[in-house]
Amino acid sequence: DSHLFWQSRELFVLTYGALVAQLCKDYEKDEDVNTCLDRMGYGIGVRLIDDFLARSAVKKCRSYSETADMIAQVAFKMYLGVTPSVSCSSAAGNQFSLILDKNPLVDFVEELPAERASLCYCNLLCGVIRGALEMVHLAAEVTFLQDKLRGDAVTEIGITFLRKAEDRKHKRN
Repeated sequence: DSHLFWQSRELFVLTYGALVAQLCKDYEKDEDVNTCLDRMGYGIGVRLIDDFLARSAVKKCRSYSETADMIAQVAFKMYLGVTPSVSCSSAAGNQFSLILDKNPLVDFVEELPAERASLCYCNLLCGVIRGALEMVHLAAEVTFLQDKLRGDAVTEIGITFLRKAEDRKHKRN
């Protein structure tokens, strides 16, 4: 069973690379590709949450930190076979970083081409996390803070849980 899973994960990684390559052909601007990947990921996250809840049998999380741990230790392990480390990066307790030592989505990618320096290759993951969280009534901003593909030492995804819908409006101005 795990052998079959690994094959499907490898197929997903290869397919994902082809998807990103196609989007880069379709859009000149990296920002447009990033937005498109986030939007696709969001759609996946919205649909994936039911599968996740059914397969993991997790209980309702009581805090943001419990939720961040759940994403790292259960969801990432279940779907990507890796377990990022989690650190809380705010006194308010609503900002977290997921640090990925290994990112299976980039297994077949050496580095980004020079002309694609602002491409966020794995932005689909941000959308998936955001979409899944929204389905359990948690609004969050999810962004890549560091990326090994861009020459950073680690790959780091930032999750900021928004207390209310108004939080997002104030940030945009």
